Amino acid sequence: MELDKLFGTINPPEAIKRFSPTGDPSGLIILFNNILRLLIVGAGIFALLNFILAGYAFMSAGGDPKLVEKAWAKIWQSIVGLFIIVASFVLAALLGQILFGNARAILEPSITGPFNWGEMGVQ
Repeated sequence: MELDKLFGTINPPEAIKRFSPTGDPSGLIILFNNILRLLIVGAGIFALLNFILAGYAFMSAGGDPKLVEKAWAKIWQSIVGLFIIVASFVLAALLGQILFGNARAILEPSITGPFNWGEMGVQ
């Protein structure tokens, strides 16, 4: 018995069709990719704000060695944070290339199944 006769046809929501370039109803992957992008942009904005605040603290230290040291510590922490973000992408691309032969395989996963979505009535 075919699954579409058993369960009926399944159509993805319009939002998935709208945001998916291929129309593929892999909404969970799209959601995770968007969350990952949001976290990366948030980390970049946070690092930028840390640089600005550390620069202001450095300028307003007035020659006090302890305040200058705190400002430099904040600058270095921001640099290390940005390095970790970039290194995670490099590591994901490297592992994707080694394991799957595609550098973007881990960052843009695809779901495959034993059936064709078109046969299920999903458009």
